[in-house]
Amino acid sequence: MKLTKKSVAKPWGQSTLPDIFGGKQKEKIGEIWFEPPKGIAPTLMVKYLFTSEKLSIQVHPNDRLARRFGMAHGKEECWYILEAEPDAVLGIGLKKKVSATKLRTAVVLGEVESLVDWKPVKAGDLFYIPAGTIHAIGAGIQLIEVQQNIDLTYRLYDYGRPRELHLDEALAVAKLAPYDMDNSSALTAGDAGLLIDGPHFRLFQVLGDTPEMLSGVKASEWQVVPLEGQVKVRGKVIKSGECGLCPNASDIDLNENIRSLVACNMK
Repeated sequence: MKLTKKSVAKPWGQSTLPDIFGGKQKEKIGEIWFEPPKGIAPTLMVKYLFTSEKLSIQVHPNDRLARRFGMAHGKEECWYILEAEPDAVLGIGLKKKVSATKLRTAVVLGEVESLVDWKPVKAGDLFYIPAGTIHAIGAGIQLIEVQQNIDLTYRLYDYGRPRELHLDEALAVAKLAPYDMDNSSALTAGDAGLLIDGPHFRLFQVLGDTPEMLSGVKASEWQVVPLEGQVKVRGKVIKSGECGLCPNASDIDLNENIRSLVACNMK
């Protein structure tokens, strides 16, 4: 099926989006969501993000810690950078290991930004963000995010914006250490194959009509986002800027595909 596209206005969003999303906007759009019909709850969520300001410094819990807080499961995600201004950065992990006391003090004093490792980024960069990773998306970035489908974010710091912070919860689940760069890679449009092989989802870049890449993978949910060309999902045409959902890889027709991202859940 083709999921319904939803534009979400955010103060940190962008007023000019790619042409596939209509170009100039009446308001700042921060996210494009893809929503299923009522009664269907996918395990994964794919979205586009567009930033003109830094997003909050935050962290997500793993499954075990999320259940301790009464949630169904945790949240892991990945970011595929589509466009980035020359000075664009992502905050991922800390520059060095610190104690919980030092991190709490830095948050209270408004100095936590100096502890975060701000990494320069460019189009084609891919980052897998395991649960517990302190992270923030910087300004001037357009990306695709694949995540476990749950609204579960603990904000450490939000640059003085009037939003709720979750300091105790964040400190309880955060890894107070640098990011493992083995979880990142720099891709080109010609890099086909398995990009992310995490405990909760896999992400592929599929070039052309190569369904064998997806065969043999045990999954009950597939989401496909064409970057170039188009695909069919159970007969429905899915174009760039859209997202299709199906239960089997065999439901995806790649005859007109040029380049697509395909995500599947892990059983």
